Amino acid sequence: MKKSKRFLESAEKVDKHKLYTKEEAVKLVKETATTKFDSSVEVAMHLNLDTKKADQQLRGAIVLPKGTGKSKKVLVIAKGAAADAAKEAGADYVGDTDYLDKIQKENWFDFDVMIATPDMMPALGKIGRILGPKGLMPNPKTGTVTLDTKKAVEEVKKGRVEYRTDSYGNVHALIGKSSFSEEDLLENLKTFVSVIVKAKPSVVKGTYVKNITISSTMGPGVKVDINSFDF
Repeated sequence: MKKSKRFLESAEKVDKHKLYTKEEAVKLVKETATTKFDSSVEVAMHLNLDTKKADQQLRGAIVLPKGTGKSKKVLVIAKGAAADAAKEAGADYVGDTDYLDKIQKENWFDFDVMIATPDMMPALGKIGRILGPKGLMPNPKTGTVTLDTKKAVEEVKKGRVEYRTDSYGNVHALIGKSSFSEEDLLENLKTFVSVIVKAKPSVVKGTYVKNITISSTMGPGVKVDINSFDF
């Protein structure tokens, strides 16, 4: 794949073999974000995990202190008071089986996150094969199966990101936009890394975090020195 001149120029600013402090890395990511649009900034962490074992799979959600810079559309599947609370909290769509039918019959996916109350999960299970592959199936571990629909909607709107390990032991997440200040990106990066470090399974021996990289959309990856974090 031919790399653009802009990418090659920005890649020259990054030493592939160097580990940068978190402050230097954030500065570099902003400098090497060369897209005409406001690029997303992502963090990827490679962890020493054997994800074939159930006790070494990480999954959860974090509310980033400075948000993600991306607004998400939220669908809440609930009835009664929980549905009313979701509407008040600013959910984009609130309903019950009517929306499940719409997804099934019309292939409708005009939302980014689905939240559901526990009593609605049996009905949701029937379309699990549609929601699962798209990563939209609500899950108690990520706070998307809950009776507190108000809190769940507010957290998504504030900048909640979900994470889960892939089969290679990597976790990655959006931590903001290239237009964010260095301070805000740094705050989000520290929060995400701290949560992943605290989630270390007790069975893991030796080095847990193998490497941390941050990058902007179509920008080069910048390796971050784990020792620059104060844990």
